[in-house]
Amino acid sequence: MYRKFEYFFVFLSKIITFISVSMLFLVIFFIARESIIVFKEINLLEFISGTDWKPLAKEPCIGIRPMILSTIYVSILAVLIALPIGIGCALELTVLENKKLKELFTAILGVLAGIPSVIYGFIGLLVVVKFLEKNLFLATGESVLAGGIVLAVMVLPFIVSTSLETMEKSYLKYKESSLALGVSKSYMLRELILPNAKGAILASLVLALARAMGETMAVMMVIGNSPIIPSLLGKGETIPALIALEIGTAGLGSLHYHGLFAAGLVLMVFLIFLNAFFYVIKKKIMVYL
Repeated sequence: MYRKFEYFFVFLSKIITFISVSMLFLVIFFIARESIIVFKEINLLEFISGTDWKPLAKEPCIGIRPMILSTIYVSILAVLIALPIGIGCALELTVLENKKLKELFTAILGVLAGIPSVIYGFIGLLVVVKFLEKNLFLATGESVLAGGIVLAVMVLPFIVSTSLETMEKSYLKYKESSLALGVSKSYMLRELILPNAKGAILASLVLALARAMGETMAVMMVIGNSPIIPSLLGKGETIPALIALEIGTAGLGSLHYHGLFAAGLVLMVFLIFLNAFFYVIKKKIMVYL
């Protein structure tokens, strides 16, 4: 009876895995099919490197380099802000002996991860944008910096939760021997916990970067949504924001419509290659640990 249940469970797991992978390939196929029409009229290199987005002009011009740069810029900025804070928070939770307090902080991080992105965008618009506008004397606080700050708060729980489990295991492993040798907690964290958590930190970085690049509503509300080459204190427009803003008004079957699908395809391909690249790096890191 036990073996039958085991075989059934293995079979069910394979079916679910197959369905999940099939759904991913179907999504990629659908987006690629809708995008291919654009590449029949516009060269792929021109589409990626072009700086003008005028799909409704008499002579349509479709280039998404500003959107690509804005997406990368705001995502990297968010990770640079959130990663040191997240790692520090994970280290603090690792050595926190008060279990009730630790559970409270972990629950708060879980709540932060579950808050809808539109709420983050609304708070960012009222707090972050206004703060930058008043204190940096900008004409408007809507900027790449505002988008990076809001995204940093959004990805922080993912960095902490991904790193925390590995750090806790390392801490339990080295805690007794470190106490016996009189090693300070700060030394143990620097020389033992952090090196052992390299793989988890890299995984959290990838997860946070992918989450930031795919975010739509929160960034759209604070970044300004201007299809121009981005700067830190200037406006920009990410690919997800571009699609969300214009897909509802794009004529079905038009160059504009298929151009938005092509922009989504570029983002998806970039994320796939990014994840593959970090996966290879992670394997090399784990070999040397």
